[in-house]
Amino acid sequence: MVRIVQIHGILNAVSWGILFPIGAIIARYMRIFESADPAWFYLHVSCQFSAYVIGVAGWGTGLKLGSESEGIRFTGHRNIGIALFALATIQMFAMLLRPKKDHKYRFYWNIYHHGVGYAILILGIINVFKGLNILNPQDTYKTAYIAVIAILGGIALLLEA
Repeated sequence: MVRIVQIHGILNAVSWGILFPIGAIIARYMRIFESADPAWFYLHVSCQFSAYVIGVAGWGTGLKLGSESEGIRFTGHRNIGIALFALATIQMFAMLLRPKKDHKYRFYWNIYHHGVGYAILILGIINVFKGLNILNPQDTYKTAYIAVIAILGGIALLLEA
């Protein structure tokens, strides 16, 4: 059981807590460079799809842990995980409905895509911290994750300028 908990934590931290933010940074800051088109898009999609696949595995381990841990409830962490999985799944299916760049509904699709994407980003980071609080690992793990998020945030801040 302890091994599944560790695998669950690693899968979800990498997926929701690292890869999804990297994919968002790629989309937000690389697409402005004409020379990066369409490479930025393929990097973004690859990063987000990889994060989703890893996240599905993490979600599956979470379901297994929940079913084997009667009486132990981490309601907030679980509910955010369900919301993350649902939003990310909707986001993946929305790619099939993405209008062409010049379509009149593309503006609205972009609003949806960015809104749901930022919701996934924020909920993912919050839930990684909730998971770390549940696992109560050595401080080095929490410090390492804070450092990763700070570096990604710093990169985004620099690119924003």
